[in-house]
Parts: sequence; structure tokens; C-alpha cells
Amino acid sequence: MNKNLFKINNIFILIYEFALIVFVFTIFDILFNKDWIIILISSYIVLFLILVILLIFFYRTKFTPALSIEEFEKTLKGGLFHFKCQICGGIFAIKKSRANNKKKVKMNCPDCGAMGIIPENPLCIEEDIPEKKSTKAVFRCKICGEGVTIWAEGSDLYSNTQVFTCPFCGVEKPLHRF
Repeated sequence: MNKNLFKINNIFILIYEFALIVFVFTIFDILFNKDWIIILISSYIVLFLILVILLIFFYRTKFTPALSIEEFEKTLKGGLFHFKCQICGGIFAIKKSRANNKKKVKMNCPDCGAMGIIPENPLCIEEDIPEKKSTKAVFRCKICGEGVTIWAEGSDLYSNTQVFTCPFCGVEKPLHRF
């Protein structure tokens, strides 16, 4: 979640709570005739001014919405793909330098180290991707030069993560890790 958006949401919650308190005191004043009219009117004026200032702020500030996975893939050279390990359930991402490859990828899970194969036409996961990212591991094929970047989503990267087949040329030799 965007930190600025979180701060703005907290500001709106505080303003809402202040408005609710003023409203409760207004009802109390009407029911029990406490003569708090000047304080209540000034409170409503303050709320109105805060609203005007926030509206001006929002019209001047341009928020960039968070990209969906599909939109994020379009911004990358190559594709960004998220997978879920069938052993540990960990989510990890792979970014390839070329988008037109159709080969399977044999590799270790970046979360638990279990050996697995990602098929030629993998299914996309439809889960929320954790915000925490591990350090990335970059691999390159010695034969065709295909680059693969791997990182774990929501956990630390397994120290012995390796890619054993090239996703572009299909050679079954471990890719060199940088």
C-alpha cells in the first residue's frame, strides 16, 4: 500500500471523528439547551475550511494508481511472472529478458529450495502479491545470453537458488548467477 495514501486515509479518519464529535455535541446542545452555539458554529467553519483545503490539495496532487500485474508486465522488457511453490506455498517472481520464449524452466524454489519445473505455458496465480520483496538473483545463460531475474515475494531468498534450464533456448545446463 502506498504510504502517502495511508497517511491521507488517517487524516480523513481524524476529520471524520472530529465531525462526529461536533455533531454529537450539536445534538446534546439542542436537547439540553446548553448555549454552545458559538463554539459549534466555529467548529463547523473549521471543518468546512479543512474540507476546502483538502479538496484543493487533491486537485493539485496527481496520484498514480498501483499497477496491476498485467500493466506492470507491459512496462517491462520481457515478462514478469508470479508463481506459487506447490511444496511450501511461497510466492516468487521471475522476470525474463525476452518475452517470446516457450521452454520449460527447471529451478529451485526461491522460498524453500524444493526442485520444480515451470511449464512452457504456465498458469498465472490469482492471489495478492506480498509487498515485501527479497533481494534478487540474476542468472544468465552461457549459450544464448538469456537473462532471468528471480526474487521471493514476502520472504527472504533461498541462498542456494539455481536455474537449471534456459527458458529461451532450453539448454539443460545451470545458468550462471551474477
